[in-house]
Amino acid sequence: MAHMTFIAQPLEPLAPRRDDRAFLCASALIFLISSTVTIIWSGSMSAMGEMPMPGGWGMSMTWMRMPEQTWLGIGASALGMWLVMMLAMMLPCLVPMLLRYRRRIETGARHLWQLTALVGAGYFFVWTLFGVAVLPLGFGLAAIEMQQPALARAVPVATGVIVLVAGALQLSAWKVRELACCRRAAMSRRSLSADGAAAWRHGVRLGLHCGRCCINLMATLLVIGMMDLRMMALLTAALTLERVAPSGDRVARAIGVAVIVIGLALIARATHFA
Repeated sequence: MAHMTFIAQPLEPLAPRRDDRAFLCASALIFLISSTVTIIWSGSMSAMGEMPMPGGWGMSMTWMRMPEQTWLGIGASALGMWLVMMLAMMLPCLVPMLLRYRRRIETGARHLWQLTALVGAGYFFVWTLFGVAVLPLGFGLAAIEMQQPALARAVPVATGVIVLVAGALQLSAWKVRELACCRRAAMSRRSLSADGAAAWRHGVRLGLHCGRCCINLMATLLVIGMMDLRMMALLTAALTLERVAPSGDRVARAIGVAVIVIGLALIARATHFA
């Protein structure tokens, strides 16, 4: 039960720095730019429509290669889109951790900005690797589904099942443990020396803990629609709340219940139209 007690404890207050406001303004600007680019990309994908598939669903053009595109080109474009999307979705989670990091480091203002950038780069490097692993799988599955009608018909039910499992994991001891580890990593003093290598390692460690903690919810985004703006907004709010709220474990359970309901609704809809 120690991990649950840890979640309920408030974070140790740290003295603000003089440049906190400048840091928050810079973070808000990055969030605004990445969100705007994500919205534009999502709109362009929506304007292209979807390919009707057996089973009564439509495949997003995100997973399709146009005749003039090479696999290398579409892969680079998809990875760039993924990274910008992760900036928009994960920055609200990361900013409180970066703010805490900045308040622990004793160094000059210019050096601190460089260290902060390295922590952020390490964090999003992990999410980039996640995209490198996931995106080829998505393109491969899309290609198989277009060639195998029987598999395509099973996609709506499979989507509901994946969402249902993701919601169930939110209620599990695994989620409580991973959420506690994520918060503990944000509070760690172990590698907070004022040098670039330590800053990079701290960012990578935060990214790994954060990725493991929310892999189930990220799966729902991938199967429901990677460029679905409503899903992205809801998921961003959920991921942020379960990390920064005083009772993050309770928030995670509430999110889990909501995700389970969505999963059941998707399964019911899929079986009704089967």
